[in-house]
Amino acid sequence: MTFLACRIHKTEGADGSKLVQHKLEQMTHEQLSEGDVVVRVHYSGVNYKDALAATGKGAILKRFPLNGGIDFAGTVESSENPKFSVGENVLVNGCGLGEQHDGGLAEFARVPSEWVIPVPIGLNMKETMILGTAGFTAALAIHRMQVNGQTPDKGPIVVTGASGGVGTNAISMLNGLGYETIAVSGRREFDDFLTELGATKVCSVEQLELSERPLDKAIFGGAIDNVGGDLLNRIIAHTNLWGNVASIGLADTHKFTPTVFPFILRGVSLLGVSSTNCPMPLRRQIWQRLGDDLKPAKLKNIMTDEVALKNVSQVFDELLNRQRHGRTIVNCLSN
Repeated sequence: MTFLACRIHKTEGADGSKLVQHKLEQMTHEQLSEGDVVVRVHYSGVNYKDALAATGKGAILKRFPLNGGIDFAGTVESSENPKFSVGENVLVNGCGLGEQHDGGLAEFARVPSEWVIPVPIGLNMKETMILGTAGFTAALAIHRMQVNGQTPDKGPIVVTGASGGVGTNAISMLNGLGYETIAVSGRREFDDFLTELGATKVCSVEQLELSERPLDKAIFGGAIDNVGGDLLNRIIAHTNLWGNVASIGLADTHKFTPTVFPFILRGVSLLGVSSTNCPMPLRRQIWQRLGDDLKPAKLKNIMTDEVALKNVSQVFDELLNRQRHGRTIVNCLSN
């Protein structure tokens, strides 16, 4: 039996150059990465990392060929571990999926049982992938901030890269928890969209009127930053006493050069957020919260498109070229 997959290959050109590109092709179960649970994939998603991997514009994959897709939800087709039953609804995200292990942009996936999480109470399979790795990352950032003492009374939370998958989820989650949010986006056509998700204020970077001083007036309670670079420096410099800044992306650059002043004079904390290697006990806890207090009230609004697996190719370049917003999910059943 063969099935459809978005498989990424590396080939060598006549001049010795390496070319990374994806193909929609038929493959067999025997070709899949090792694992003791086989899942019939119902939904996956297109994350920024997936687009980088499929187009070769980012060094994401650790081996080739490999099916793309860093998250999926589906039903157990077979399991060598009695912990999971045939027909059970499950999900997987992170853990090297779509980076060094065949991912979710395929009709079937085979994974180690220790990666598999039952779909949480409060969510269905489609909802788990509207959230996907983007929603999981936003929730992980908020969780880390709360564990470190973040409360609404400390002031508004700045969310940069607000129109993307992480940003839209973060805004809706924070709104549900009672936080004021400042959505920062260079794509002003989505101001109304972000306001509907719960943003208290929507503005551009310029409208934040950030200082270039190493420490300035405290105006933010904290931040969830997708951008990195100088913007991250300047947000930290304006963060309130004992506020938390979660770093989750590098849309601008991986480099930034902060000073120690916000950390030693205001007790500001810079929190790293890594969804790929999040410990499994914490991963399960975050997914449980996503079905409960962190479930976005406007979850359906966050999904802005649903495409069939056979049509996923067009999404990659559109995402990288900032022609998409919110969350695009992939229906792996409708092929």
